[in-house]
Amino acid sequence: MPSFDTVLEADLVEVKNAVENTAKEIGTRFDFKGTSAGIELKDKDITLFGDADFQLQQVEDILRNKLTKRNVDVRFLDMGKVEKIGGDKVKQVAKVRNGIASEDGKKIQKAIKESKLKVQAALQEEKVRVSGAKRDDLQAAMAIIRAEMKDLPLSFNNFRD
Repeated sequence: MPSFDTVLEADLVEVKNAVENTAKEIGTRFDFKGTSAGIELKDKDITLFGDADFQLQQVEDILRNKLTKRNVDVRFLDMGKVEKIGGDKVKQVAKVRNGIASEDGKKIQKAIKESKLKVQAALQEEKVRVSGAKRDDLQAAMAIIRAEMKDLPLSFNNFRD
């Protein structure tokens, strides 16, 4: 029976390269000289540092630009709240999304069920497996998922015929 997996996976190597390029640009830019502006990556958390909210916004803009140049969708970033870390310094943690959350998986299942296609969607850990009898039905299901979940950078892999 033909099937495919709907997944939410960022290319972590490209994310790491984008963070390193951002750090390099922060180190060379004149408007960041003598400030505490910086960026670091730990596991799937990117921490942005700055002297003020405005500077933090500039660091975020540079990061988004570098991610876009490396073909990483910026929708993978889940930006946290700006926190004060003493004095005038602030930081912000951005989580890199990986894996479909259960409520998003349920939305995908509901959309497929409402479409009346002859396919089944099953939530498996952090992915949604869609299976059906015909390849055309699976391709229609992909189109429905893309249309329904515009806010997530979903990809489809493990297509079996």
